[in-house]
Amino acid sequence: MNEPTGTTPYEALGAEPAVRALVDRFYDLMDTLPEAATIRAMHPADLTESREKLFLFLTGWLGGPPVYVEKRGHPRLRMRHLPFAVDEAARDAWLRCMFQALDEQVADELLRLQLRTGMARIADHMRNVRF
Repeated sequence: MNEPTGTTPYEALGAEPAVRALVDRFYDLMDTLPEAATIRAMHPADLTESREKLFLFLTGWLGGPPVYVEKRGHPRLRMRHLPFAVDEAARDAWLRCMFQALDEQVADELLRLQLRTGMARIADHMRNVRF
């Protein structure tokens, strides 16, 4: 991630409380939007652990403390997602939820655009079904 105005995206976003709010809004949307049914079905009924994993990952990815690595090791995102059929539709559903959460939670337009760009790259990299 590029660092806007000399701070990390983690700091610019608002650190831990803001990352938690973003993750919670993302999962709330995933849990309720009909367009997200495909990715919701890939998750357990109780989203507590999923929320925590995404929070830990985003904290480090945004330039905050490397809490995911400390607790779970290298993210190895693609490997960890291989058990799931992540096609273009699943990617798009994930991004729909994340982009809406970003739109609602991130006031800074430049930061929001940077986060959208980075998250789109990650989501596209997770695809393991290409047709």
